Amino acid sequence: MNQDFRLGFRASIPTGIGVLVYGLVFGVLAAEKGVTAPQLAFMNTIVFSGSAQLIVVGMWGGGVPAWQMALAAAVVNVRYFLLTAAVAPLLTPFGKLGAAWRVHFVTDENWAITMAESRKRAVTGSFLLGGGVCVGLFWFVSVMAGHGMGFTIPSPERFGLDFAFTALFAALAVTMWRGKRDVIPWAVSAAVAYGAFKLLPDAWYVLLGGTAGAVSAVFTGRDGE
Repeated sequence: MNQDFRLGFRASIPTGIGVLVYGLVFGVLAAEKGVTAPQLAFMNTIVFSGSAQLIVVGMWGGGVPAWQMALAAAVVNVRYFLLTAAVAPLLTPFGKLGAAWRVHFVTDENWAITMAESRKRAVTGSFLLGGGVCVGLFWFVSVMAGHGMGFTIPSPERFGLDFAFTALFAALAVTMWRGKRDVIPWAVSAAVAYGAFKLLPDAWYVLLGGTAGAVSAVFTGRDGE
């Protein structure tokens, strides 16, 4: 736990508090679906992806084959090919084995915070890991606490709880905005994602929107950037 690890942990505490909110809601939903506490704890540890876990729990108990649940979760998590590619240089010093277990702690939240911090100073993989551990602790504790409550929240939308995911990622997006240079990539990404959302099943819009934005950034970026 070096200095960069501690800095990454502290930098992720605000987003960890956001994770705490929808983690509680997810825990309650999982209990309603009949997911046991040991099953949920195992899922939190092995999967460690809020979006994928929401999809799996949504299909839980509905007679959906396990392979279909796994496929749906995998499609949503395809975006991690892009996220981990961006932080690969930070993990190279740890070697293949060291990078393999550290990459498990890459989340949307600590990835965005690490990328934003890297524009201010040189960061290391320890900063990324510290943020991932922070988010992971908030997620695990809040999900299990929500599951333990054992009651149903009537009409979560009345309290804005259904908007927790959107609000958190909207706030993270603000930290990534760099000005006019991002207008075209963001617009292309949004347009492609929306089109894919309307025309294609499952969550292909996540992969296609992200890829389209990245490709457009390559062609519209400044020379030498």
